Amino acid sequence: MANTHYEKDHSGTRMTVTRFFDGSPQDVWDAWTKPEILEQWWAPKPWRAESKSQDFKEGGNWMYVMVGPDGSRHCGRVDYTFIKPITDFAGLDAFCDEDGNINEEFPRTTWHNTFTPDGNGTTVTVKMEFASAAAMQQMISMGFEEGFRMAHGNLDVYLEARFKLRGEMKRDNKARVVTYLNFPGNTEEAFLFYQKVLRGEFTGKKLTHFSDVQLPEGIPPMSEADQKLILHAELAIMGGHVLMATDAPESMGLKLERGTNMHICLEPETREETDRIFNELSDGGTVTMPLRDMFFGAYFAEFRDKYGINWMLSFQNPM
Repeated sequence: MANTHYEKDHSGTRMTVTRFFDGSPQDVWDAWTKPEILEQWWAPKPWRAESKSQDFKEGGNWMYVMVGPDGSRHCGRVDYTFIKPITDFAGLDAFCDEDGNINEEFPRTTWHNTFTPDGNGTTVTVKMEFASAAAMQQMISMGFEEGFRMAHGNLDVYLEARFKLRGEMKRDNKARVVTYLNFPGNTEEAFLFYQKVLRGEFTGKKLTHFSDVQLPEGIPPMSEADQKLILHAELAIMGGHVLMATDAPESMGLKLERGTNMHICLEPETREETDRIFNELSDGGTVTMPLRDMFFGAYFAEFRDKYGINWMLSFQNPM
């Protein structure tokens, strides 16, 4: 299991944070620069991050909110000063209000993040510079080190449970159509029933439970009941068709409705074909998730067409 390392210089105004992640430089870069992925891991649990806006360019900024379990909100912004894609970027962070006005009572910090290929993964080096030793100590006293370590653990979980798991299931770009199902907590029961009736065959790792994914140190444990739920299932049935599913219970903040818990999932052979299908098939419909690169390694979209049919599009580069 990877660890987050902190090193402080003698002046007390500089800190270097290093962390290895089990993902390619592109995947890890995306996780640090795309707001839809940052929302998945940036906040230490039980807090969560909400992205308000992002303009990822030199001179642009990212505004976000850290939302506590009691509903409390703490806003932040990062002003980007330098960007070299997939290699490094720098910025100046700050606490702010909901409108982005900087709170001068808290210190601003200069960040320079570098992404270095490291074997089969990527090492991220974060060099932080504070205005004074007192400013750095203030950040430390606010729990920065432990919070950042826990956030890194969140990213480990997503890379392992989503991106790597999905890659193990499909390792080429051969086009296929699958049916994706969501259940409120009884995926295993349903898929064992489907396997028996349809005489299907489980593919990949068969039924993968949440307990099969090792959570990094510092991540609050899931309840015993949630650990028994299904993270991902794939069942090949007649005619080469595949059923996929996951549990999406209310205990995880999710709410399903009959009729919206089933999608036809298309997996085109190319990114360009994915764009074409999305633009034409979603025309006149309702897009619930725009087409974009996702944290689980796919170029992904979710929408309902003008006839009320639910669709997913998923293109993934071969492993």
